[in-house]
Formats: sequence, C-alpha cells, structure tokens
Amino acid sequence: MSMRETVKSVLGEKNMRVLRRLKRRVRKLTQPAKPVKPTGLDAISDDLNKLAVHFKTDKWGTHRYTQHYQRHLQHLKKESFNLLEIGVGGYSRAGQGGASLRMWKAFFPKAQIFGMDIQDKSFVDEDRITTFIGDQSDPSSLNAVADKIGDLDVIIDDGSHRSPHVLTTFATLFPRLKDGGIYAVEDTQSSYWPEWMGSEDRDAPNTSMAMLKRLADGLNYEEFVDENYQPTYTDLNVVAVHFYHNLVIIEKGRNAEGTNKRSALKQRYAKS
Repeated sequence: MSMRETVKSVLGEKNMRVLRRLKRRVRKLTQPAKPVKPTGLDAISDDLNKLAVHFKTDKWGTHRYTQHYQRHLQHLKKESFNLLEIGVGGYSRAGQGGASLRMWKAFFPKAQIFGMDIQDKSFVDEDRITTFIGDQSDPSSLNAVADKIGDLDVIIDDGSHRSPHVLTTFATLFPRLKDGGIYAVEDTQSSYWPEWMGSEDRDAPNTSMAMLKRLADGLNYEEFVDENYQPTYTDLNVVAVHFYHNLVIIEKGRNAEGTNKRSALKQRYAKS
C-alpha cells in the first residue's frame, strides 16, 4: 500500500479533502506576491519622453530634447541635487508656464527644482519647485538667484535664446556649476537668426553657437602649439561638449589629461 493510500485509510475521505484544502491555502500563502504594476505618473516616471508629453512641455514633440536629457541626466535619477532652469515658459500670459519644471520634478523624485524667469511665475511654486524673478541678461540678477539656491548641479538655459543673453548667462553661471555638473543650452537655432540677435554668418564670433564651438576647441587646448596661449576657465573646466539638433550639453570637470605633442612633434620641440 502506498503512503497516500495509508494516510487516506487512517484519516478517511472527508479529512483527506480538508487536508487538501489546507495544502492549497498554505501554497497560496507561501507564494511570492505578484508585483503591483505602477499606474498614473508612476508608470511613466522613468521615461522623460512620456513625462514631457504628459506635462505638455515642448522638450518632446516640437523638439527632441528629452531623449538626450535622459542619456545625460539618468545618473542623477535617485540623487538629491539642485536643478535650475532659466525660462519657465508662458511668456507674460497669466498662469502659463512651468510644464518642464513639473516634468523634472516627476523624473527626479529627490531633486529640488528651481526656475528663473523675467516674469513672475510664482503660481508654479509647490513642494520641490521654486521660481525666482530674474533677468538673464544681467549678471547681478543671475548671481542673486544663484546665491539663493546654493549648489548648482544642473543648469538649463531655455530662456530668451538671444545670443547676448546666452553668452552672459553662461559666463556668469558656468563658473558656479559644481564639478561633475551638467550645463545645457536649448534652441541654439536662434544663433543663425538675425531677427533673434543671431547672425547669418556662421563664422560670426559673438553668437551662442560660436561660443559653444570654441568650447570644442578648448577641450584640446593642451594640443595647441602656440606656446604663448593661456588656457581659459572653460578650457580648464569643460570635459565634454555634446552637440545635438538645437541642443548643446556641456559636462564640467577638470580638463588636464596631458599631451604627447612633444614626442609626436620632435622636430618642432627639438630645441626647447
């Protein structure tokens, strides 16, 4: 007689049915719970493209920026840090703007999100979102906002897009960006538009794109053969420049990897 038949003969059919029900209940209780699928914002909180669509910011759709931001900012996803965006949106229309600030808040659950605009956008303020009135063409105004924030880990220039304003903002705030920080300049197409204080001349020296292209040269300042060249602040503190359609992303850090130019250019340096 098998073990099952022996137990059945001892317990009887009724008790065997009770035993089987108990076994099924124990099996259910000991099985790992099925993961609960996130819903609402939680369901898209890891996808900047979907968050941009949800909050109706033009960083996806009109533009294709969020796919690049996802790549360059993903490492900050679970970090506590400060993000400042110049330009809150909505221009002077009452109650308009703040879409991208809300998107950043949803994507970075531990970050403090700050916005600066020439208009009063305080209606956007809420937990982890703070706005300031400021003029990006005025270094003192930019510095006053930066003083209120403290550490700057990410700076996004989505302001007027006028070249003089972009240049002033970068010159003022990039030195205040922390090492390892990210600085982004959006809508660089305006650099080519005279109507937006840009220039049809792609070699014009005072446009935002001209400044950004110089950063790419500055990455390689150690390779210059001009012995009188003195590296600039950005030469020494920009470690990467990523160019995309209408968007440039700059990584800050110590740029001093060294050079092999003396061994590669032995004739030039033979007498030095």
